[in-house]
Amino acid sequence: MKKLLAIGVFAVVAATHSVSAAVVDGLVTSGAGSFEEIVDTTGLTVGQNNQQSDNLFAFNEAQNVKLTSDLSTDMGGSISAGTVVSSHYVFFDPVRGFQEGFVDFDSPILAVITSLGALTLSDFLGDPEVTYLSPALRGLESGDSVGIDPGIGTRLLVDWFASSPGDYVRVITEGELAVVPVPASGLLLLGGLGMIVVARRRRKV
Repeated sequence: MKKLLAIGVFAVVAATHSVSAAVVDGLVTSGAGSFEEIVDTTGLTVGQNNQQSDNLFAFNEAQNVKLTSDLSTDMGGSISAGTVVSSHYVFFDPVRGFQEGFVDFDSPILAVITSLGALTLSDFLGDPEVTYLSPALRGLESGDSVGIDPGIGTRLLVDWFASSPGDYVRVITEGELAVVPVPASGLLLLGGLGMIVVARRRRKV
C-alpha cells in the first residue's frame, strides 16, 4: 500500500515538474585559466574584482520566465513579450588577463546582453541569491567581443581582455514551461491521482 502511494505521488510530481535551461560546459581555448560553472549560487558575490581569477565563469539565473513586455538586447534583437526565456551570467574577472573560449547551453541562445543599459533593464532575470556588485561597471570593455557560434546555436563565444572590474554579460536562451507535453502530462497526472485515491480506499477497508 505504501509503495503504491509513493508511486502515485511520484507520478503527480513528474507531471507538473518544470525543466531548467542550463549551462552545459565550457572551455578556455586561449589564455590562462579554465572553465568553471558555479552550480550553488547561495551567497555568491560577483563584480568589483570579487573573483580575481583567470577562470571563465558561468551560472544560471532566472529560469522559464514568460516575458510580460519586450526585452531589449544587444545581440539578437528585441525578444517579444510572451516569450518564455531562461537567463545565464557569464563573466571573466582576473587580476589582469586575456582569454578566448566558449560556454555551451542545453537550449538555443536567443540573445546576448552586453551593454550597461540593457543589463540594467534585464536585471529582473538575475538570481536573487547572488549579490551583483558595481552594476554600473558591467558589460564589455573596448576591444572585447562575444558572439553566438554561427555553426552551434547553443554556444557562446568569448574573446576578451579584462583587469578591473572584469567583463560581464547575460545570455538569454529558450525556456520551457512543461517537461511532459499535453495530453501525456494530463494522463500521467490523472493516473497518479487515481493511484493515490485507490491507496487511501484500501487503507480504510
